[in-house]
Amino acid sequence: MIEKINLNNILFLDIETVPEYNSYLGMDEETKKLWEHKTQYQRKDEVTAEDFYERAGIWAEFGKIITISVGYFTNKADIRNFRVTSFWGEEKKILQDFSNLLNNHFNQPQHVLCGHNAKEFDIPFMARRMIINSVPLPDKLNLFGKKPWEVPHLDTLELWKFGDFKHFTSLKLLTKVLGVPSPKDDIDGSEVAHVFYIENDIDRIITYCEKDVIAVAQIFLRFRREDLLIDDEIIHV
Repeated sequence: MIEKINLNNILFLDIETVPEYNSYLGMDEETKKLWEHKTQYQRKDEVTAEDFYERAGIWAEFGKIITISVGYFTNKADIRNFRVTSFWGEEKKILQDFSNLLNNHFNQPQHVLCGHNAKEFDIPFMARRMIINSVPLPDKLNLFGKKPWEVPHLDTLELWKFGDFKHFTSLKLLTKVLGVPSPKDDIDGSEVAHVFYIENDIDRIITYCEKDVIAVAQIFLRFRREDLLIDDEIIHV
């Protein structure tokens, strides 16, 4: 039961990703062919591999992480605080810094990671990019040989499914139906690559990513029938 989980033991997270290069032309010829083959069933007949490259950020083999945002409760007695921070910069350093956070502060058996669709996207994407960047996998991301009940991950999308495997609900929709302030009041995921490569505005992306983390925490509180966080309880560090 999620009501029995100590909120202080949960690390809420979200990542933002973009295509590895600012355009299709940045890839070498072999990678272009691999991209064309990888996406042949996702593309419509009239959409070329080059035109489809704007979506490359959803594949770890062709994208990269530009920020990881995390949030965690530091509740004491009747005082509730939610601290939010982000890692950005060169991808390998982002991954190393995030790994250090897990290894140093969220490495005990009671600690769990939580995101929206994180089991399907965020967590495997981070693990794959760590391997690509030769960053050792922290225990919380190393799932080799673990049984399903040993995986220390929570997913608000999975919790909302209630066993309905064909059901998908976006974070924006779930916040709407649960009465949680929407994190999508500026940009959405489809615009991140443009903001990163064209506008060069990483601060805007970080703000967007941190809002997603806060929204996931708010959804989790709603699942537990607890009061939502107010602005004074949210601390950006």
